[in-house]
Amino acid sequence: MAPQRFHEQFDQIQRSMPDVPLALGPDDAAEFIYEKGVVLARDGEEARLVEDHVRAHFTEATELTGDQVRRAGPQTNRSGITRIQVGDPGHGDRHADLAVAHAMRAMREHEGRAGHRLISRNHVVSIAVNSCPGDEPVPAPLTQGPNPAPAETGHDADTAVDVLVIDNGLTHDHTVVPLLAHVRGDLHATETDSAGNLLQYVGHGTFIAGLVAAVAPNTDVTVRNTLNDAGAVLESEFGERLFDAVDEHGWPDVISLSAGTSNGRTDGLLGIAAFMEELRGQRTLLVAAAGNNASATPFWPAAYASLPEYRDVVLSVGALRGDGEHGACFSNHGPWVNAYAPGERLTSALTGFDAPVPYAYQHSTYDDCRYGFTYVCTCQAPRHTGALSEEGTTAKPDQVMFEGFAHWSGTSFATPVATGMVAAHMSAHKESDPRVARQQLLAANTEFAEVRGAHVPALRPGTWRPVPVVRRSAPA
Repeated sequence: MAPQRFHEQFDQIQRSMPDVPLALGPDDAAEFIYEKGVVLARDGEEARLVEDHVRAHFTEATELTGDQVRRAGPQTNRSGITRIQVGDPGHGDRHADLAVAHAMRAMREHEGRAGHRLISRNHVVSIAVNSCPGDEPVPAPLTQGPNPAPAETGHDADTAVDVLVIDNGLTHDHTVVPLLAHVRGDLHATETDSAGNLLQYVGHGTFIAGLVAAVAPNTDVTVRNTLNDAGAVLESEFGERLFDAVDEHGWPDVISLSAGTSNGRTDGLLGIAAFMEELRGQRTLLVAAAGNNASATPFWPAAYASLPEYRDVVLSVGALRGDGEHGACFSNHGPWVNAYAPGERLTSALTGFDAPVPYAYQHSTYDDCRYGFTYVCTCQAPRHTGALSEEGTTAKPDQVMFEGFAHWSGTSFATPVATGMVAAHMSAHKESDPRVARQQLLAANTEFAEVRGAHVPALRPGTWRPVPVVRRSAPA
């Protein structure tokens, strides 16, 4: 069963996409979210093949009919993906969609003969805190400063490493923060609700930009609000949005992407296949978050790092807990994760400093770690009650005030730390190729951590300060 927080997030994402009926999958394990009644195929001959065979399969072998099998909207241009309706999107509840499952099954034999995937669910791709957050931000005193602290190296416009952050935009007052002096890009569209409360995940892109700039000051960071819609987008649209981001910016040295989804497969996402193929022909390095489901299931696009043709193209990043010695409770893990970086209770800029802004918590903390860890993790502390609490909870959500800095946890934030370390390596060693810098950084690394019994590469910036870990007291 999926944890309560995943169901809370499902409800929130469904509210942000009211015209798209969604389901949890696979079955009750609920590691991803997808569009009901619709599948994806490559445009052209493969889309026609899927339409024909799914229609015939429904007519001959199931209680469903083939009447509803048809194109469900235009292809997404450069992504080359067609949405095919295979059932009534309004049928059933949030659990696995029967029509989609049967359509996938109908194509198995043909996929075996073709030697590659012909059909896919239309997954929801979200910023890596969205479907299952590490935690929510906590106000941090301005006197503490960022953690990691800003490195002493300066900014040189002629040699700065070009970093593109694909996320949900910058807060309007980010330029007030000295650390963000060289950060530019898109502003977040809407920051507060009608009551003046900061919306959930506002500041996510600002926080990430601050981490990159702290670890690697000699960077030109641009933040695009590609994932501005509550941090969630359908896979059928995601590839096109990635193309749009690089079309507007140009191919950078490094892309920092704290977003993705699992899909129950080991061969990537059909919706971004065209983008990943074009990325492979560039010199850009993609640094991608491993996700926050505490799962070994591959999370895409980070897991492209495990595919031979993308091994030098993608750096997949998991999160270390506060002391940097072990994996954070929420971090995904497995052989497809290249390295782990600090990702629990980091400190960066959430907003600027021009005015305090209130925030009402959305999720309640737990009495125990939701993943069974025995240290006092972000699942449990600091304690608060959220608006999306389990049904039957009547307490009002706790409210806090943000005045600039925040503590925040997730593989979303381990990712820009690793991005910064690649960029810092490029500057320090005068290495112009980010993929070569990735190889050199991992090859020279001598630090390791323990994650689920495995010793894994740990990328710890020199200016990062460990946060002491507290063990949960044994029951009396």
